[in-house]
Amino acid sequence: MSGRRSEPVYKQNKNQYRLGMSMAVAAVVMLIVVVGSNSMSLKAKQAEYQKREQELQQLIDEEYARAEELKELATYTKTKKYAEEVAKDKLGLVYENEIIFKESN
Repeated sequence: MSGRRSEPVYKQNKNQYRLGMSMAVAAVVMLIVVVGSNSMSLKAKQAEYQKREQELQQLIDEEYARAEELKELATYTKTKKYAEEVAKDKLGLVYENEIIFKESN
């Protein structure tokens, strides 16, 4: 023998076990940090998308209301009352027996 004593096998295994465990713990901690940061990023995006969805839904509702108003206007323009209003306002027409009073300055 060379006179050099080597460590017992169980101590070498114990050191390798500690090194392996510390590397595994470090890997798990890194994984948790990465997943946590990605989770925060996704939550921010989700909040942004929900806000945008609400804005778009409001625009859709406004357009439906506008479409209803246009339908009502289309119906109104086909009435006799509308024709009379246009004839009076735009063309200045009146009925034969109607008296018009004008304001004097």
